[in-house]
Amino acid sequence: MSTSKNTDAFLDYLAQFINWSDPTMQEMLLKARAHFELLTLKKNQFLVKEHEVCRHFCFVESGILQHTIAVLGEQKTTYLALRNSVTSSLSSFLSGKPSRKSIKAIVDCTLWIVDLKTFQNLIEHNQAFRLFYYNVIEKQICLIDDYRIDLLTLTPEERYKKLLATEPKLLQEVPLHYLASFLGISTRHMSRIRKNIF
Repeated sequence: MSTSKNTDAFLDYLAQFINWSDPTMQEMLLKARAHFELLTLKKNQFLVKEHEVCRHFCFVESGILQHTIAVLGEQKTTYLALRNSVTSSLSSFLSGKPSRKSIKAIVDCTLWIVDLKTFQNLIEHNQAFRLFYYNVIEKQICLIDDYRIDLLTLTPEERYKKLLATEPKLLQEVPLHYLASFLGISTRHMSRIRKNIF
């Protein structure tokens, strides 16, 4: 695990959520970005383990972070954070309470991280970062809502086809058993679905 500074991919991501043509917003966003540090995780290293406090909010510049919970001794995938997304065990990060989930690199990852004190300071004093965070959270809530509805209303095959249509890079980058867990499908059933579609 190591840290350093500077990338444009992160700034490009942040800029999507504000009015980049406004010089004041640009300046504030550049200042916000400067507070983040670059962290590299090797495959199978953890950003946070279940029952530990999550210390960072992060942007995934490259790689994939797998969110898991332990259910009857088996790790279940609840979320996959891909390149150009932000993630954290947010409840633990904000409250300082132990995380109910683990977040692990399933391939080598390059992340931009910020600690809670800095994060709170940015939210309070940096309008551009506050707007970015509001828009990101709003987007994530909508995605989570859709995902939960899909689990209740779509068949496993329909869930797979929707993923194929909306997130094709997941199917290329994420091992089958992690995808199956994420979609709430057994690995064997997932294999059958893929054979029927292709």
